[in-house]
Amino acid sequence: MSESDQVAEGSPPNFPPNVMDAMCPSRLILEHVTSRWGVLVLAALLDRSYRFSELRRFIGGVSEKMLAQTLQTLERDGFVHRDAKPVIPPRVDYTLTPLGREAAEQVWALARWTERHVDDVRRARDAYDEARVS
Repeated sequence: MSESDQVAEGSPPNFPPNVMDAMCPSRLILEHVTSRWGVLVLAALLDRSYRFSELRRFIGGVSEKMLAQTLQTLERDGFVHRDAKPVIPPRVDYTLTPLGREAAEQVWALARWTERHVDDVRRARDAYDEARVS
C-alpha cells in the first residue's frame, strides 16, 4: 500500500473534506482521477464499454501493467465497473459507474480545454524561454 493510500485510509471517517489539507482523503481520489492514465481511461469509457485489449489499443501509449493498475484503482474507488463473464475465452468489460461518469465528465472537460489551449501554452513557453536566454 502506498503512503498516500495509508494517509487516506488512516484518516478519521468524519474528516471534513478539504483538498488543501495534506491529510484529506480527497487528495488521493483527486490523484487517481487526474493521473495521466486515469483521465484517459475515464474519458474513453464515457463513450462506451471496452474490453481490456480494446481499451489498451484506444488509449495510445499505455502499457498493459499501467492500464491494469489504473482500472483496478478506479474500480476500487467506485468509478469503474468490471464485468467478468463466465465464458471461454474469458470476457471482461469495463464501464463507468454513475460516480465514474460524473468524474469522467469533469476531467474530460479539462482535457478538452488543454487541447484548445496547446498553442497558447506553446507561445507562453517560448516567451518564457526567450526571456531567460536574454
